[in-house]
Amino acid sequence: MRYPDYLANELLNLHEAGASKAFLTIARRIFDDREPDLRHLPMIRYHFGAFEPLDDALSILRAADLIRIRRVGQPGKIGRHIYLLTGRGREAMETLAAAAPELAWYRDRAALVAVVAGGQGGAALKGRQYLQKEYAETDLSQPIQSIAARVLKRLGDLEGEDGE
Repeated sequence: MRYPDYLANELLNLHEAGASKAFLTIARRIFDDREPDLRHLPMIRYHFGAFEPLDDALSILRAADLIRIRRVGQPGKIGRHIYLLTGRGREAMETLAAAAPELAWYRDRAALVAVVAGGQGGAALKGRQYLQKEYAETDLSQPIQSIAARVLKRLGDLEGEDGE
């Protein structure tokens, strides 16, 4: 969600793999709506990829019982976190989206990101990001670079192929 150009790239990957042509349409909409310019929220590259502490933001959601966090792993060593939206969280999301339709974008993008991620965990998704040269070559402690120009060209090429 924070890098719409990376999301569009993943949608193009799905399209090329034979998934629904709707992914191509959504990727086009991402660029037509200028999401890579307007919705880009940079993240810093650390030793193991993009990182930002989640505790502060998630604590507000957890305190209001909008989410639950499950930790999976061995005693004393957490292997991964699973974030679950509660019924109360879903109701709050729908109420906010109805009251302020511009907030529905977050709900819709979260659902799309979940489709793109499939059943893969964080390590596998991070591996997919590292396939992008711009991501892999970003210096440590620097903002991860955009791939918008390259993805936009790829999108145009694929649209041209589909129109033939």
